[in-house]
Amino acid sequence: MDLLGILIATLVAGVGSVWLAALLLRLAARQRRLIADRRYLLSFAAGALLATAFVHLLPEAFESGMNPALLFGVLLAGLVVFFLLDKVELWHHGHEHADHGHAHGHDHHHGHHHHGGKGGGWAVLAGDSVHCFGDGIVIASAFTVSPALGAVAALAVLAHEVPHHIGDLVVLDGGTGTPRVAVLKLTLAGMVTALGGLVGWWLLERLQAWLPYFLVVASSSFIYVALADLIPQLQTRLTKRQTVAQVSWLVAGIALVAVVGTLAHHGHDHGHGDHDGHGHEDVTHSRDHDGEHAHDHAPAAPSAFK
Repeated sequence: MDLLGILIATLVAGVGSVWLAALLLRLAARQRRLIADRRYLLSFAAGALLATAFVHLLPEAFESGMNPALLFGVLLAGLVVFFLLDKVELWHHGHEHADHGHAHGHDHHHGHHHHGGKGGGWAVLAGDSVHCFGDGIVIASAFTVSPALGAVAALAVLAHEVPHHIGDLVVLDGGTGTPRVAVLKLTLAGMVTALGGLVGWWLLERLQAWLPYFLVVASSSFIYVALADLIPQLQTRLTKRQTVAQVSWLVAGIALVAVVGTLAHHGHDHGHGDHDGHGHEDVTHSRDHDGEHAHDHAPAAPSAFK
């Protein structure tokens, strides 16, 4: 059951995010303001990632009883590793694509960026595939703790992949010239998330004692993407109204993950409670039945009156 849930969640996060990004991009062709408000999606995604890491994944890891200093060391090491991966452009998604066509009307650059054309398109697909594989392992790690935590992790992945894929589709569309082909290629990359989930499930089945470390590494991934990738793109001069909207979307991402996590955990615990209650009733009924059965077959006491 865990494997089935992992595969469903990874496909929803990996492939669903591509289709949702394609839908938003198509709507943006009719309403240019939608793509201009992409920064609000980034705010929402950053809030969802930070909440998932600090409210759900890290607490689960520290409740395992492992040495906190060791877990914090793993967290720090994870951040450094993702920074190095970012430097070699394996982890970075390339929000910095030149937003031409449906975009703001001028290019935005945040450091390095992927170029259009066939070379840039394959670079985007390679980077997406590696990142999606990592996302799959993250979701599998969360599912190993509980389906509720797995659902929260999948939601966070979905939230931060949508704005990423919007930029990826713009680049791929420029290289292929056909939106459907671009969506198909990115969908295939998104399916690698399921492969990562399968590998993560296989590893964790054999390395159950390492689960707290997997959760901490997953947290470092979410924290790094939020703080090093998403939030820096939000550090632009805005009007007061736009700033309030941006912060509101950030808080909305945090609140949604917190609420969904709470409801999912409540439902999961309630289900276990009902199951345990029925089990207790069955045991009690069995004992009563055995007692009655023994009483019926007990030898009659000798009568004092003959």
